[in-house]
Amino acid sequence: MASRTDQEYQNLKKRVHYYLVERLDEEGVEVGRVSNDVLATFVQNNVAGYVSHHRTPLSAQDLTNLTREIQDEVAGFGPLEPLLADESVNDILVNGPEDVFVEVAGVLQRANTRFIDDDHVVRIIRRILAPLGRRLDESSPMVDARLPDGSRVNAIIPPIALDGPSISIRKFTQKHLTAQDLVDRGSMSADCLELLTKLVQNRRNILVSGGTGTGKTTILNMLSQYIPREERVVTIEDSAELQLNHPHIVRLETRPANTEGSGKVTARDLVINSLRMRPDRIILGEVRSGEIIELLQAMNTGHEGSMSTIHANTARDALVRIETLLAVNGYDASERAVGRLIGSSLDVIVQLSRLANGRRLVSEVVALAGDGDDPYRMESLYRTDTDEAGEPIPTLGSAL
Repeated sequence: MASRTDQEYQNLKKRVHYYLVERLDEEGVEVGRVSNDVLATFVQNNVAGYVSHHRTPLSAQDLTNLTREIQDEVAGFGPLEPLLADESVNDILVNGPEDVFVEVAGVLQRANTRFIDDDHVVRIIRRILAPLGRRLDESSPMVDARLPDGSRVNAIIPPIALDGPSISIRKFTQKHLTAQDLVDRGSMSADCLELLTKLVQNRRNILVSGGTGTGKTTILNMLSQYIPREERVVTIEDSAELQLNHPHIVRLETRPANTEGSGKVTARDLVINSLRMRPDRIILGEVRSGEIIELLQAMNTGHEGSMSTIHANTARDALVRIETLLAVNGYDASERAVGRLIGSSLDVIVQLSRLANGRRLVSEVVALAGDGDDPYRMESLYRTDTDEAGEPIPTLGSAL
């Protein structure tokens, strides 16, 4: 529970914000049409005027903080602004006005920020959605959206969220880790990098598997950098995160339904369409649903070297999850036929994990070398074990 002093500050902030909104209307100032400097001066003068008129006891530091926070309220996303600007923050999780957490270097920690109340959280959510034409109300209490910088946002409000409105933001970064960065950080060895590079250049179909926050998109982006420059690549994502420095690339992105429930474009639609675009390789950001059917068939019919990611804790679990996705999306075939399809389509699984200290690493690289008895027979190409201190010990597999 916030202290009395903190609560009084939050109440003051709420009153000043409402006052400033009224002043903007009275003066006819349109936030989107004035420069940041003009808006900052307007906010500074009016906040100072309000505090002086009401003889509110505030230190110089508190007045500076209040002015900055009101500026964020008027022109940005309120308490989220400093977290969005902090490059060390990867995820922002708002569980309620006073419960804000961030992920830094793979470790969750409480953030030194808060919202005024539940209405404040909802107001910020709606500000995020306003330019997108998306709706959030009791009849539509869940939404996925994207900030102007590409960050992914999921929001959910009562009555679905029992304890109040919630926001989850996966930040988008322009600075993907390079292959050498991953080696330097201990995410993989130099031998592993050489192995993965050869697999990509030799047109192996690769599936990157791992749990939430293990760095699947980072690895997929890194692998994509080694695709030969003369090849045509089509990427398909829910939110465009891959940054390929490639001369011949077509980027496709799914689209949710509009407020009338029409216009939805799924990953499966885009995979089907991509096959008509003469790609040499298809890169699917993540396998989640029926698109797995078309992706496996594409890998089997002339689009070698295609890649995707999947949520799974082990390489074996990844295959089981693919089986499940095929079944629930209407792929009607015997267990043996399903096994042969998967085994003949996928060549390599790159399994990722995250240690207790937040370090992400390539825990295993396996090649599928199925036969009649076991279509999922695996050969280890690379493996990372840990010593007694929890430090990774990378070794090349016996299959090399």
